[in-house]
Order: sequence, then structure tokens, then C-alpha cells
Amino acid sequence: MKTILLATAAATLFAAPAFAQDAIGSVGLGYTHTDTEGFKTDGATLDGVSAMKVAPEWTVTVNGSVAYSDSDFGDDTVGAAAAHLTKTFGSDLRAGAFAGVSDIGGENYFSVGGEVQKYLLASTLTGVVAYTDLDGADAWTFGGDAAYYVNPSLRLNAGVSYNNIDTDVAGKVDAWAYGVGAEYQLDNSPFSLFGSWQRVSLNDVDVDSDNFVVGARYNFGGTLQSLDRAGANLGRTLAGLPGIRGF
Repeated sequence: MKTILLATAAATLFAAPAFAQDAIGSVGLGYTHTDTEGFKTDGATLDGVSAMKVAPEWTVTVNGSVAYSDSDFGDDTVGAAAAHLTKTFGSDLRAGAFAGVSDIGGENYFSVGGEVQKYLLASTLTGVVAYTDLDGADAWTFGGDAAYYVNPSLRLNAGVSYNNIDTDVAGKVDAWAYGVGAEYQLDNSPFSLFGSWQRVSLNDVDVDSDNFVVGARYNFGGTLQSLDRAGANLGRTLAGLPGIRGF
């Protein structure tokens, strides 16, 4: 199953540019560093997203990622993929649902949920509700993200989510995820540079995990803001635990 998931995620990544004439989106490569109470890992993540209109008001978005990590305890490769179906209401509101699968620690996790985006003149507000079926547990996620566009090619954003995880062994565990990020698309170029920081805090067991990412993306179909408003940024916000929506 893990091989199938990695193949699906990879197919999503490499198929996106091939449909650039009919779809918009991006493919990116980032360096990641995670520090969990002194336990550190380094790695790289390849991610991609593509959005295509299937009707005047309906859009299908697919996204996926393949991540490699290395630590003193060994290395691992994980994948994630998701599909979104959204509808626009006028020119400033998008809402819909998504389904995703991710591989974390050798186990496959399945997620379903709803999402909504409100487009303002220079910003995008995103809200997410998701249910994830874990191995021997389940989780609910409620999150939000606010992106501000200094200009169409420079985005600053911040996100936060509350996650309630119900396990068979430890009972209920509450987790908060929050972070900030920025992305800048180079002048007259399809390439952009990005960076982000996110902390996941497990309150009941007093564990914090900090995740730092820097990298570059190839964008096809317009500026960062135009991709955002076309549904080509769904799944790539800071509004949830890593992996639940394909990243």
C-alpha cells in the first residue's frame, strides 16, 4: 500500500506540468528541518498541486507530496495525496470538500473534510474541518489560515488549528498547530522562493515539535494570488497537522 501511495503522489507531482495548458498550479522542492524536544530530523519534500475547471463554477484540485527524512535512528520516505472538489459563489467565495490519504510511520491515514475560502482585495481567508482515520485512533481538525498579499507575487500568511485525537491506548489528546510563512515569485519568472515555520504542541503529553521549511517552486498559470483564487493553493496552508490534506 505504501508503494501505491508513493506512486500516486509522484504521479500527481509530475502530471501537473503536463496539463499546464488546461490547468494551473505549481511544483516545489523544499528542505525541511524538524526539532522535537531535541530529537532532530532533516530531509526534503517534493510537492505539487494542479487545479482545473470542470464547469464554470466547479474546480477539481489534486495535490500530493513525497518527503524524505533522515535522523540518527534511520531514514524514511512518506507520501500523501488529496483531491478537492470546490464551487465558487460569485467572485469572492469558494467552498467544497476533499479526501486524502497519507503515510506516516508506515501507517496509512485517510482524511475527509470541508473547506471554504473567502477572497478579499489583498487577502485570502481559509477555513478547514477534517476527520482523519488513524490506526487505532481518529482525529478531528478545525483550522484557519489568513494570507495577505503585499502584491500579487508576495504572500505572507499565518495559520492555526486545533486537533482532537482519540486513541485506544492514551485516550484523548489535544494538539495545536500554528505557524507563519512567506512566498515570493521572482519578477517576470515562474519561479518562487518560500519559507515557513510551524509548531505542533501536544498539550497532554507536553511535547512540542518545530518544523522549518525553505525551498523553491515552479508555478504555471499566473501569479501567486491568481493561483490562490483559482483553487490551486488548496491543501497548502498552515491550518492543520502536516499531511492531512496531501502535504
